[in-house]
Amino acid sequence: MPTQYKAFTDPIHGFIHVPKGVTLRLLDHPYVQRLRRIRQLGMAFTVFPGAEHSRFSHALGALGLMIRILNNLREKNTTITNDEYESMLAAILLHDIGHGPFSHTLEHTLIKDFHHEMMTLALMNDLNQQMDGALNTAISIFTDQHPKPFLHQLISSQLDVDRMDYLKRDSFYTGVLEGSIGIDRIIKTLRVHNDNIVIEKKGIYAIENYIMARRLMYMQVYLHKTVLSADMLISSIFERARDLVQQGEQLFFPSPALQYFIEVQPSAKKKISKEVLKYYTMLDDNDVQLSIKYWMKSKDPILSDLCNRFVNRRFLRTTFFDSSTDIESVKTDLAKKTAQSLKKSRMPFDDKSVSYYLKFLKTESEAYRFRQDSIWILESNNTAVEFSKAADAKHIMALSQPIIKHYAVHLKDID
Repeated sequence: MPTQYKAFTDPIHGFIHVPKGVTLRLLDHPYVQRLRRIRQLGMAFTVFPGAEHSRFSHALGALGLMIRILNNLREKNTTITNDEYESMLAAILLHDIGHGPFSHTLEHTLIKDFHHEMMTLALMNDLNQQMDGALNTAISIFTDQHPKPFLHQLISSQLDVDRMDYLKRDSFYTGVLEGSIGIDRIIKTLRVHNDNIVIEKKGIYAIENYIMARRLMYMQVYLHKTVLSADMLISSIFERARDLVQQGEQLFFPSPALQYFIEVQPSAKKKISKEVLKYYTMLDDNDVQLSIKYWMKSKDPILSDLCNRFVNRRFLRTTFFDSSTDIESVKTDLAKKTAQSLKKSRMPFDDKSVSYYLKFLKTESEAYRFRQDSIWILESNNTAVEFSKAADAKHIMALSQPIIKHYAVHLKDID
């Protein structure tokens, strides 16, 4: 008798048994297979040599976790129909298919008025048409239209399967052990109470560790100063390419898909067109890297310099400011010094040229939001209490405060 599953080996979760049928058909679809060619952590590989894992490995890992969680909830007498079960697997497998090259890095560069979740939904709808409505329930769960809210919470919330996998996976591949979380404990203490996901009280310390791990991963990995510098550099490369094309310059594009987005500059403000969908699903990290390698030899000195810096890892410097910094004054000073440095290097040094080498940006991170979409703890008297009120540690409230950091990315020879 043939097996009803196809097994995959994952370094984080062990064997993942993907059910044959809709889930396996989706896993083999080009939209999902494309995720193999997109790095999960964008530019983090430039800092952490092991951070080469893909969005595909994350999607597959999240699928494995979802199977474990749904089975655990069923064992606790939570009613989950076979259609809901299969739809949950489809929804979590597809939750990241809208990501572009290097994940978040070029998200707002290639398409105007855009967020990757818009593309995810557009691709899910396209797949649903291809599969004669097999994803109707999955889409209703993904968009929080399903009558059982706990299903959507497992896909997208402050304690969802997406976060559980990426924290564990990113911690493993970067070697940042502080990001590791106790997934087994969390899964075993997950329950559904009044149609919402809650954690049994004995799992409260696993959740505290989960929130702390998220804060540490943001500080040490996702918002690492060199990662921010690499993000800015690759954005400047495509900003320059777009400006050259607008000026009528003939720029060579080894990737027709990337050429479309640079030349057409489409917008997703009203809707994502079929043409955008077509070219977007052709894009991955390889298109970007190949283009940058070609442009190293560009006749344009700025584009060539930016690309050489990226390929040879000669990044710019990231400087964070404290709350007492007069940022407007710093902007004026750094712009002047950048122009002087470019002039000394016999590069164009007008205001536009300076803008490719000097950016003022900010980061904002929040480990936990107690004001909305909270995590709930199930007390012994069968009542649910918001996590910050149930936790023993007072620092949970402090972790809910957003951390905003202003910074500049600039040439290294400028103080």
